[in-house]
Amino acid sequence: MLTETEGRAAVKLARKTIETYLSEGKLPGSKESDNDLPPVFGENRGVFVTLTEQGLLRGCIGHPYPESTLEEAILDSAISAATRDPRFPPVEEDELKDIVVEVTILTQPEKINASPKELPDKVEIGKHGLIVKQGYCQGLLLPQVAPENNMDSIDFLSHTCMKAGLSPDAWVKGAEVYCFEGQIFKEKEPEGEVIEEKF
Repeated sequence: MLTETEGRAAVKLARKTIETYLSEGKLPGSKESDNDLPPVFGENRGVFVTLTEQGLLRGCIGHPYPESTLEEAILDSAISAATRDPRFPPVEEDELKDIVVEVTILTQPEKINASPKELPDKVEIGKHGLIVKQGYCQGLLLPQVAPENNMDSIDFLSHTCMKAGLSPDAWVKGAEVYCFEGQIFKEKEPEGEVIEEKF
C-alpha cells in the first residue's frame, strides 16, 4: 500500500510527464523526477493512468503486471493514456487544464479458482478489478469501474469478457478470470488536490 504522500507523488509524476511530453515531446529529465521520488517508485508495480474530462473518460492505459518499476510504469502509462489510447484522439496541450489525472496502483493479479457458479461470489465489488483471458484475448477492468457504473459481480464479469473481445458469458464457458486490487489516487479537480478514492 502507498501512503497519501506517495500517492500524491504518483499523480504529480503522471501529470508532469504528460505536460512535458506534450509541450517538449520528451520525458521529464531524471533530475526533475528521480531525486524527489520515495523509494517505492523503484519497486516493480502494476499501474494504470486514467484521464477524465468533465467526468468522461479521456484515456486509460496501464501495466497490469508488476514488470517494471512504479516510476517507469507511470511514465509509460501517462504518455500512453494521453496519446495512444485507440478509443480517443491524442490529448492536446491546452486540454490539460480541463483533465483530471488518476493513478491506480495494482496488486499482483491472482487467478480465481472457482466453478462458474461460484465465481460471482468471489468477486468483491469496489475491491476487485478483473482480468479475463482466453487464448490471445485479454480484457481488464479496474476496481472503480463496477461501483461507478452500478454493476453487480455478474455484470462486471460479463463486461470484462466483452472488453477482452469475448462473448459476455465467456467466464461461464472456461475463460480464465483473475482478480487484483487497486489503490486509487486522483485529483479532486484538474491540477487540484490529490485524494485517495475509496469505494
